[in-house]
Amino acid sequence: MAMTHIDREDRLIGVLLGTAVGDALGLPREGLSPRRAARLFGGAPLEHRFVLGRGMISDDAEHACMTAQALLAARGDPARFARSLGWRLRGWLAALPAGIGYATLRAIVKLWLGFSPERSGVFSAGNGAAMRAPILGASLALTPSRIEPMVRASTRLTHTDPRAEEGARLVALAAAYAAVRAPGQVRPAELLAALRERVSDGELRRRLDRAAELLGRGASAEDYARAIGLERGVSGFIVDTVPAALFCWLAHPGDFRRAVEDVILLGGDADSTGAIVGGLAGATLGARAIPEAWLDGIVDVPVSVAWMRRLGARLARELDGEGDGAAAGERSPRCEGPLPLFWPALPVRNLVFLVLALKHGFRRMLPPY
Repeated sequence: MAMTHIDREDRLIGVLLGTAVGDALGLPREGLSPRRAARLFGGAPLEHRFVLGRGMISDDAEHACMTAQALLAARGDPARFARSLGWRLRGWLAALPAGIGYATLRAIVKLWLGFSPERSGVFSAGNGAAMRAPILGASLALTPSRIEPMVRASTRLTHTDPRAEEGARLVALAAAYAAVRAPGQVRPAELLAALRERVSDGELRRRLDRAAELLGRGASAEDYARAIGLERGVSGFIVDTVPAALFCWLAHPGDFRRAVEDVILLGGDADSTGAIVGGLAGATLGARAIPEAWLDGIVDVPVSVAWMRRLGARLARELDGEGDGAAAGERSPRCEGPLPLFWPALPVRNLVFLVLALKHGFRRMLPPY
């Protein structure tokens, strides 16, 4: 389907900024049950609560941005993409990020020890690859044959469990589906039926079937969580995360705020689920649909909201340039490569982030219970 009347730049910026706001809003609630999170931070409408009514991003949005940078360096080549993303992950770890997932940590250590991107992954079905998937799918929506190789390259850098790759593929295909349609053209039953055909894991298939059934009945996100047994929150297991994220997005494909709030209020791995739904909603609705208060409330450097806007715009120009007749592996004169980032600021920023995260950890020990 051609992207008639679709602002590609706005959609790609929307994926990055949607991932960022979902990540930042969900971060203070990460690991909490829905009840405990509501007692500490309140319910809808959600506001930033990380520090003084402001928010910061974590690994979910950072990985999405690194993935976009690697796409800019890749020139459509999955091997070049994997090498670029691998080096960015090495540099990211060297800046000492807080709260890195154990599987991702082990995989990046293997990269530093000299393992190739094809052999650095560890056996895990966590969310690392899924949080990198929305920007892959939205970016490659007009060249769908590229999606699966890029998802495989991204996943196997960190995760080798086939379920991790299947989950990331579903998210990427959903983002690609959204990125070429007007919001009113998103058909949940049609999409879930198509996605189901791309899944071999039995439990993941059953979750998609349950999501389709409940969406057809107009069920709420809480209804879905109870039906699946996730009353205490959505775990970081890909089989829990991806169907829940798809349900919340497809329940409200035209309402960015409602989709993101619904998944975050389910609790559990709220920053990752918020980031994935934010990315999908951004692919559907574009950056213009993201509440300004959510964007204005993010205070972060050097990966700021303004920097992410420039990154999304550059990625759109790069992808448009690939249509100018450049041969595979060559760069169109219109294309600019990765966007510069002031890397020396990252260790200082990460130290500040760690202090604030520790304060949140202490706050969780206090009432109200």
